Amino acid sequence: MSLFDLTGKIAIVTGSTKGIGEAIVHRLAEHGAKVVVSSRKADQCDKVAGEINAKFKNAAIAVPCNIADKGDLQRLVDTTNAKWGKVDVLVCNAAVNPYFGSSRDIPDDAFDKIMSSNVKSNHWLSNMVLPQMIERKDGAIIIVSSIGGLKGSPVLGAYCLSKAADFQLARNLAVENGPHNVRANCIAPGLIKTKFAQALWDNPEILERSTSGAPLKRIGMPDEIAGAAVFLASSAGAFMTGQSLVIDGGATIS
Repeated sequence: MSLFDLTGKIAIVTGSTKGIGEAIVHRLAEHGAKVVVSSRKADQCDKVAGEINAKFKNAAIAVPCNIADKGDLQRLVDTTNAKWGKVDVLVCNAAVNPYFGSSRDIPDDAFDKIMSSNVKSNHWLSNMVLPQMIERKDGAIIIVSSIGGLKGSPVLGAYCLSKAADFQLARNLAVENGPHNVRANCIAPGLIKTKFAQALWDNPEILERSTSGAPLKRIGMPDEIAGAAVFLASSAGAFMTGQSLVIDGGATIS
């Protein structure tokens, strides 16, 4: 267990009230971390934090946050520091995709919202926690990207563009901050059964096209992503930085 032991670590996880983020925040707490549950809706944050605290006493706090609001992101970090004194692990999981269709037809406001929420917010939040990580010479930043950032899409063009940018953001963070023992990596899930991805799995024909060519021939579940976050946050992943862990049932290799 020592390789994956997160006792004494403080972790912020954005978008952690459902789907992949919720699975990650539960698993980080299970491995000993104190966790900050965050999404836009306060009642949902309270619910997930309450579930974690019912299993692990005083292991979670709820801090609602709109990732598109820079002031809200700073409040998220400040509240965490006030409660627990530091941030050891940052998991940038929250993302949006308000448009499904051809890139030729995407409205400018939808494009801007995707890039702001999926890329700029991660840049902002990383910069807010980096000074203390650099001072301690220890820290892990994890960005939940997507295999969409590795290939084109006829219906998710802007979203895929934002996820490709997240890969580069992690690389830049790794290069700039590696000398201070701060690591930055991405997780790139394939098709996972979450509400966020419902348009891709709720339609049987789309689901069949998405999974039939993959070796495992099925959709993934949120908890099958959470272990990667535990690995990257813990000493087990201490020599990994600037990389992207692809977890997709083999979809990208077949």
